[in-house]
Amino acid sequence: MVLLHRLANFQRVWSLPPNENTGKEVTALAWRPDGKILAFGLTDTKRIILCDVEKPESLHSFSVNLSITYMHWMEVTAESSILTSFYNAEDEANLVLPKLPALPKNYSTTAKIFSEEKSDEIMKLLGDVRLNALVLGGSSGFIEIYAYGMFKIATVTEVAGSCRGLCLSSDLKSLSVITEIQDSPDSEAEITYFQLDTSLLSSYLPEVTRMARKFTHISTLLQYIKLSLTCMCEAWEEILMQMDSRLTKFVQEKNTTTSVQDEFMQLLLWGKASLELQALLMNQLTVKGLKKLGQSIESSYSSIQKLVISHLQSGSEALLYYLSELKGMALWKQKYESLGLDASGIEEATTAVGSFILKANELLQVIDSSMKNFKAFFRWLYVAMLRMSEDHVLPELNKMTQKDITFVADFLTEHFNEAPELYNRKGKYFNVERVGQYLKDEDEDLVSPPNTEGNQWFHFLKNSTHLKESPLLFPYNPEKSLHFVKRQMEEVIDQCLQKPADVIGKSVHQAFCVSLYKTSQSEDSSPQLFKLPFLWNDKTSNLHYVLFTILESSVSKIHILRRHTDTSRSIGNGIVAVEFGNFLNNSINESSDARCYSCLDAHFYDDETVTVVLKESVEQEGKERILAQLPLSSVYTDEDQEVEFIWDSTKRLDEQRDEIATRTVFLDNQWRVLENMKAQYVAVNGIRKVSCVLSSNLRHVRVFEMDVEDDGEVEEEEEEETTQIAAGEPEELHRSVDNQEDVCGASAEELPDETEENESNLGL
Repeated sequence: MVLLHRLANFQRVWSLPPNENTGKEVTALAWRPDGKILAFGLTDTKRIILCDVEKPESLHSFSVNLSITYMHWMEVTAESSILTSFYNAEDEANLVLPKLPALPKNYSTTAKIFSEEKSDEIMKLLGDVRLNALVLGGSSGFIEIYAYGMFKIATVTEVAGSCRGLCLSSDLKSLSVITEIQDSPDSEAEITYFQLDTSLLSSYLPEVTRMARKFTHISTLLQYIKLSLTCMCEAWEEILMQMDSRLTKFVQEKNTTTSVQDEFMQLLLWGKASLELQALLMNQLTVKGLKKLGQSIESSYSSIQKLVISHLQSGSEALLYYLSELKGMALWKQKYESLGLDASGIEEATTAVGSFILKANELLQVIDSSMKNFKAFFRWLYVAMLRMSEDHVLPELNKMTQKDITFVADFLTEHFNEAPELYNRKGKYFNVERVGQYLKDEDEDLVSPPNTEGNQWFHFLKNSTHLKESPLLFPYNPEKSLHFVKRQMEEVIDQCLQKPADVIGKSVHQAFCVSLYKTSQSEDSSPQLFKLPFLWNDKTSNLHYVLFTILESSVSKIHILRRHTDTSRSIGNGIVAVEFGNFLNNSINESSDARCYSCLDAHFYDDETVTVVLKESVEQEGKERILAQLPLSSVYTDEDQEVEFIWDSTKRLDEQRDEIATRTVFLDNQWRVLENMKAQYVAVNGIRKVSCVLSSNLRHVRVFEMDVEDDGEVEEEEEEETTQIAAGEPEELHRSVDNQEDVCGASAEELPDETEENESNLGL
């Protein structure tokens, strides 16, 4: 289950329970940089869901090949005049293309994203024009990069093991990855750091942005077309099959040798029906039932017709527009050939969209023809049944011209032929209703394909050797359903979108690799979601940081590995270990001055500060966990331009720990004791200036405001017990906040049923 809560008071915004269609096991979460979309990965269905922050609705989803273990969503910060001009020209399509009509709200499967009038939900999904990328990491070295969280721009194959963390630099020059490599189930897993060179993305940033934006529009339009077709399927009702089933039953039960077609023809010509036909019409179909069936057909066909004209065709034409733009870009080989944009593949996609439009037009013709036929047939049959029941027939209904009689006769000739081979396929002898077959999602050919005999255009094409294979003509599939042609179109477009991802993925190569340490059995038992190492990208200095701990003499020292995002540069690269000097005063603990602190968890608060959770290495009753802020300025000092660490690639980093330079840091007042809580993990947000501390059993959370000015003594307030997320159904998270300036605190782990004093601010 995914739960979203407001940070200020822990009020629940929404919850998304496990779902058979989307999945039941969430293994990774990531926020889009603007905070409007939440992405989460499901391992059981191997799907990625993009969800609106305001309501628990899937705006977009896609499948991946392997289970996702980590997700990272970043935004590109690079600026250039070319990018600025593209940002300003993004809306040019709105001048050419009409706005897509909103889908009707009265269909259950319609996503709200396309059903709100004057809604900005589509633009909310597309987000800002500035490029952002969702990076997915999974098992067996699986890594993929999705521009705007929707279009795959790279499939990376240069790493081994299951992904534990990743971070794409904001300049797109390199990708840092932490993996867990395990040779056998019994062996200890090895934690390894990879730095991958992604300079192709950086070098072609304007082109990647423009291409990705077009593909993202295409993905959105494919979703719109899919939902339009779903609405059409819902508009078609099972009641429309009633005529076919009743006539089939009539064939099976009648004793005469006269065909059904002849039975109805006799009724049309002589005005008399056999006793069996009369029983079928009056007892099974009935006058009331016929009237209802006629109304259902007219209503259903009208709805489908409107959806085809206003939605399906609009979406398809917009799709052609963006594919034409992409083809123009692909022909500019100097700019786009290196990214794998292929004009021939785009032409195939354009052709597939054209075939889909042709099939939609064919459906319109079938609907138009069926509505006319059914209207004339039902009007005649209605009058005939009224006469059978000796009811009064209105004069206006009684008028029937020779043209009307011919029309009904043609309808009976074409639609009322018994087809034994159809019974073997579909369990019925008739296919009077011709529209439903176009909406079936199946590979079989249409039961009653359109009759093209006598069509002069078809005859002309068939006899023209030049036009038969012309690329200017869209191929026509008269035997296939609309669903089948739509599926073909999606496959061709997906194939067209896949090539850039393959080409860009092959350009990514390994620039640096180091084995950090082997995991202990105790660490393996901790939840995957909260494990160190932690990766961070400093956007200002273009540096990658890796935070991890190595156990040394029963103390877990935090280590900071630093790599420049430009893999060709060695400036700034290095590693340093950090130990914490004695900073607890005697009122907390009056033991000896020599005190060793182990790091339990660490996250970057911002580019200059690391938030850490510490514990004393010899844990005793009364010794509490500590939340502290570690300034990088106290680690990387100007005076020691440290002895450069010599990497030995044949050894793990933990085997070389004695050669790693160590800094001893004293934190002054930048810490606080976490009383009555066995704190284990921390999550931070430097922009919102908060830290969340999570207990070791994952049942209790404390939220701290980190940069609040200390205005004196903090008032003591009582607070209700906060959150308990136990196995099974989560209880609702709730919190009472009496003093908004105080730090929000959760109930103590050891005192789950009692209240506690509100936490004081961490004045930093």
